[in-house]
Amino acid sequence: MAVHAHPDDESSKGAATTARYAAEGVEVLVVTCTGGERGDVLNPSYAVPEGHSFDTLEAKRAVRRLEMAAAAQALGVQQHWLGFVDSGLPEGDPLPPLPDDAFALVPLEEAAAPLVEAVRRFRPHVITTYDPSGGYPHPDHIYTHTVTAEAWEAAGDASRYVVDGGAEPWTPLKLYYNHGFSVERLRTVHEAMLGAGLESPFGDWISSRTAREIPERPVTTKVPVAEFFARRDAALTAHASQIDPAGFFFAVPRDVEADVWPWEEYELAESRVETSIPEDDLFAGIRGTEVAR
Repeated sequence: MAVHAHPDDESSKGAATTARYAAEGVEVLVVTCTGGERGDVLNPSYAVPEGHSFDTLEAKRAVRRLEMAAAAQALGVQQHWLGFVDSGLPEGDPLPPLPDDAFALVPLEEAAAPLVEAVRRFRPHVITTYDPSGGYPHPDHIYTHTVTAEAWEAAGDASRYVVDGGAEPWTPLKLYYNHGFSVERLRTVHEAMLGAGLESPFGDWISSRTAREIPERPVTTKVPVAEFFARRDAALTAHASQIDPAGFFFAVPRDVEADVWPWEEYELAESRVETSIPEDDLFAGIRGTEVAR
């Protein structure tokens, strides 16, 4: 189960991993907390699909559901909406208040309840989500971490989140944080592009992160996924309102990426099974054991 804040996050964070496991026959469910209703059009070549508009929250939600369905098909995964409303990314100094209907303002037990139920019904062995910073300071990403941590703790506890007709408690075994853009990855790809005589998009980014002394979280697990980059890219471009096919995500030639960085990175945050670090499989310690059945 991969828990994400908005439609498109599942395609930019861990997408090749979900595609790989789905192709191997693992049941994979992407859970999307919000409808992405407050996202702007980020693709300059985007054209709203016929019969749709992008003028209201409801209209944006409908478009982004179409995009999410196409992305899930590209990855070969199942997908489930929690049904909360995008908080938007506040900007300014001081920051404006969040909208009253924002996901990030929903009380924790109310926000976590549908995710707890989803965990109990889907019964995942492994859950992936964001670290406590959210990966970047969007309120929905930070709250997605909080809500997922609550579900990780509560889903197996029969005394918590008790509802009539609800699923039986289920205890997941491993919780991971996505790591999409570690400095090590950026520097490795940057140097490979320069070595190939190509212009790299990462130079300023590496310098700014180093200058700001942003702490690097530990990477415990590198999952080999190069043969699934094409599915990841297809899922990205399915989010046509958000992803520019001539933009940042496609700046690195895939043969260069596959040669120098054929993995997706994760941090094992918590485990209820024994495993050895470093790992190359999210199911390390689970495969071939009784708990996998």
